Amino acid sequence: MATGNAYFDDIRSNPEVIDPPQNEDMMDVGEHVNDPAQTALKPNLTVSSSVRELLECPVCLNAMYPPIHQCSNGHTLCSGCKPRVHNRCPTCRHELGNIRCLALEKVAASLELPCKYQSFGCVGIYPYYSKLKHESQCVFRPYNCPYAGSECTVIGDIPYLVAHLKDDHKVDMHTGSTFNHRYVKSNPHEVENATWMLTVFSCFGQYFCLHFEAFQLGMAPVYIAFLRFMGDDIEAKNYSYSLEVGGNGRKMIWQGVPRSIRDGHRKVRDSFDGLIIQRNMALFFSGGDRKELKLRVTGRIWKEQ
Repeated sequence: MATGNAYFDDIRSNPEVIDPPQNEDMMDVGEHVNDPAQTALKPNLTVSSSVRELLECPVCLNAMYPPIHQCSNGHTLCSGCKPRVHNRCPTCRHELGNIRCLALEKVAASLELPCKYQSFGCVGIYPYYSKLKHESQCVFRPYNCPYAGSECTVIGDIPYLVAHLKDDHKVDMHTGSTFNHRYVKSNPHEVENATWMLTVFSCFGQYFCLHFEAFQLGMAPVYIAFLRFMGDDIEAKNYSYSLEVGGNGRKMIWQGVPRSIRDGHRKVRDSFDGLIIQRNMALFFSGGDRKELKLRVTGRIWKEQ
């Protein structure tokens, strides 16, 4: 939506991701990200919307962190946007100079705010300068939809995403820790960067996503199968899986640890963390006249003791 200010609109139309500057005033709270002492409910603290607006950069609309800059008229700006406005205040167009708004930085330091994932279950109240770091690692932060066949933007907790995959993406759901799937493609020479299949398995009280797809590795088309765990990485490491494909008296076996869906589908695929089958080998496994791909992939999931 246009703001009526062409200068603002031009900057916002070319957004940049700005990380909060590391500063001695910013508390390192990595070890307290999910500390029960930190997440215990504190007395109800309310921060008026006017105070929050004061801490919002007028250009990128993100929260401001030290150093917070201001012009001679008192208009503030985050350090990430300062070089983008060519030393001119975006509000009054006066020269910015190097004036630091220490008063606003101190106001921010006095604030304690709830985690933005409060609606997902996080009950923590965090100092303003610690809140962003906590949210980047909060165990309650939602997951992205693991479906790779489209640019799906849905986020949510695991039960919500399981229902979403079933109802909206029509993904096959299976119960059990073993599987036996057959993948068929009439023209295996037409390799596209597209997911062929995503299957969800329910076992051990958890959910796992089995991916199988064709993609181009350099000049060579290949197929890859891999498993992802619907949960965090620390839980994923409690499980292992194996995949097997073969034919004509030969077989290939892969054993690994499922990756968390926190790792995007493309990241896992491009790290080759799965069973990779070259096209010629896949056609050899398929038998016949080598003109049709017929691969049977079997496997199992188990929990480490």
